[in-house]
Amino acid sequence: MKKILAVALAAALFGATAASAAEVKIGFVNTERVFREAAPAQKAQKKLEKEFAARNQELQKLAKQAADLQAHLEKEGVAMSESEKRNKERDLANLNREFQRAQREFREDLNLRRNEELQVVHDRAKKAIVEIAEREKLDLVVEDAVYFSPKIDITDKVLKALSDK
Repeated sequence: MKKILAVALAAALFGATAASAAEVKIGFVNTERVFREAAPAQKAQKKLEKEFAARNQELQKLAKQAADLQAHLEKEGVAMSESEKRNKERDLANLNREFQRAQREFREDLNLRRNEELQVVHDRAKKAIVEIAEREKLDLVVEDAVYFSPKIDITDKVLKALSDK
């Protein structure tokens, strides 16, 4: 029984040594950099800016109206009748509520669209990463790491692959 256990232990140690002797090739991709610098990511950002420009201008217009009304109330408030002042304050409160609602909807819609666009970029990047990993015979590709050596960083190759497509 002891002999079988010793043979099994020796076989396990030999297998572990043989496995550790094989070189493991690892790659690292900085996804933050891909989302910031990749051609499809920059194109998506410009698309979003164009898509939401009109709504952003409307928000700026509402903010200016509220600021102008606030300034008017502060400047002319003492000279106004009590009912006129109350009406202006009510208008200001309504305008502020409308601005906050519109701003919240704008942010939600923008975040939703940004996530959709980034998912498309991520999918394309993932395909490029797999192609690079297969071509370079990498065993593992990591997207997030606390530390990585620049010699395993394949981010530039991914960016190039995305700009070529």
